[in-house]
Amino acid sequence: MNSIEIAIKMETDAIRFYTEASEKTRNPVGKQMFISIVEDEKRHLETLKEIFKGLDITIHDVSPLENIRTVFESLKNGMMKRVEATSDELEAFKIAMQMEKEGIAFYKNVLKDAKTLKEKALFERLVKEEQEHYNIFANTYFFLSDTGSWFMWEEHSIVDGGTPWA
Repeated sequence: MNSIEIAIKMETDAIRFYTEASEKTRNPVGKQMFISIVEDEKRHLETLKEIFKGLDITIHDVSPLENIRTVFESLKNGMMKRVEATSDELEAFKIAMQMEKEGIAFYKNVLKDAKTLKEKALFERLVKEEQEHYNIFANTYFFLSDTGSWFMWEEHSIVDGGTPWA
């Protein structure tokens, strides 16, 4: 099995896992997060299949982080109504983070052996997107497991009650 075939398998497995996680997740933020990542992984899969077929492909510049910002914007009012994440949901995010770490390591390794400029560009793009996925999952895990601390850090709250510019 060559690196493209392995990448196709990894993306297929990720799509299956994230789809199942989205179906099981009750938290609307978590559910939308998984759905958004499924779409990214489907795009990765199609691109890899085109390379495998030997077709000339165009790598689209898509930002998973921008897609997730859109999800958060659409759900921000509902986010304030706390829905407790189950231990299974939190575990799904832990698994997702591990999957993304493995994907990053794999694509970095494959990048070293890329034979064409298109392959190199693709694997560089996949490393970047999988890193963004990891960051998204880690941030969501933090949000779901400790919302109060998440808001303090994400909103840059200052515990002492003052700001230097006020």
